[in-house]
Amino acid sequence: MLKHITCTVCPMSCDVVLKIGEDGEILSLTGNKCARGKVYATKEHTAPERTLTSIVKVSGGVHPVLPVRTNKPIPKEKLKEGMLVAAKVHAEAPIAMGDVIVKDFLGLGCDLVATRNI
Repeated sequence: MLKHITCTVCPMSCDVVLKIGEDGEILSLTGNKCARGKVYATKEHTAPERTLTSIVKVSGGVHPVLPVRTNKPIPKEKLKEGMLVAAKVHAEAPIAMGDVIVKDFLGLGCDLVATRNI
């Protein structure tokens, strides 16, 4: 089976082609123009991660919601759970950009942080 992954590490957007065995193992990898593309495509196939961005409710501020994000990528399969948890979070103003809103978010060792002052 062939799997195409567009590398997003740099502006070249290489089309990396992975030949996948029946057990999910990568048999070959082609199309990357640099070593970073190989690392990215391998990780994207074996354990994809994303930075979660969302909003949380806030009281005492100019705006009713605060934009937030995780300070490290989290496993892609945890994004939905993260969105559901973030929807229940309520913060109190004043909040500075970079303030930790939820420490050890989902028990993954990353924090949910504010991305603006409010």
